[in-house]
Amino acid sequence: MNTLKTAVLMALLTMLLVLIGGVVGGRGGMTIAFLLAGGMNFFSYWFSDKIVLRMYRAQPIEEQDNPRFYSIVRRLASRAGLPMPKVYIIQDDSPNAFATGRNPEHAAVAATTGIMRLLNDEELTGVMAHELGHVKNRDILISTLAATFAGAITYLAHMAQWGAIFGAGRSDDDEGGGIFGMLFMAILAPIAAMLVQMAISRSREFGADAAGAHISGNPLSLARALQKLELGSQQIPLDANSATAHMFIVNPLTGGGMMSLFSTHPPIQERVHRLEDISRTHDY
Repeated sequence: MNTLKTAVLMALLTMLLVLIGGVVGGRGGMTIAFLLAGGMNFFSYWFSDKIVLRMYRAQPIEEQDNPRFYSIVRRLASRAGLPMPKVYIIQDDSPNAFATGRNPEHAAVAATTGIMRLLNDEELTGVMAHELGHVKNRDILISTLAATFAGAITYLAHMAQWGAIFGAGRSDDDEGGGIFGMLFMAILAPIAAMLVQMAISRSREFGADAAGAHISGNPLSLARALQKLELGSQQIPLDANSATAHMFIVNPLTGGGMMSLFSTHPPIQERVHRLEDISRTHDY
């Protein structure tokens, strides 16, 4: 199922890139965008995890660097029947974590220094079990690809906006659709990319919570961690790129109103209620 989701995601985001290319540059722009999308499909499959880790200046560690964190990940990976992922630390006071990689054999988990100060061992175990749940469910590739493509689409949409501002597309003979088409795509493309991320991201968060509860054997520790992380991330927001926000265990971006409509994460309270239901109905 996740293989199909990945294929659908790549197809949708490729189509968006091609449409923006057509608006900006007509048939020539569509051809360039299609070639760009093909290159991105290849590049993001093999290297997008490294891009995201570098974006947050994540530093790889071994057990001697942080015995507490490393041993938690190793113990959980063994319980889940997964290869030991690479372990990274992000020097940031905002409490958060994410997983990335193209498959369980090439997975990585990263956590901020803020999350390690905020959570006790049981709660941190619940969070890392959630992240390994993403790995076990094989949906880390989907989220990483979405991050890469959403960033590219937003960049091209900004190009379309500047093109409209400075008069591109005004010619009646232009194949690109004119200034109104450019303005329309400049507004629509980032929203469409965000909706694709949101549709995939919300369902996979519930799945990772359930898998994490099973891996850790303690659903309530993850529930408590989520409640702490929600408050902690609001008090100390992470300077996160919006294209990668969906990768984190809790939304690193703050804001209400219209912003909440496009949240890539389900409400924390709903996640907590589901974990409480798991705790009541399963004997761990």
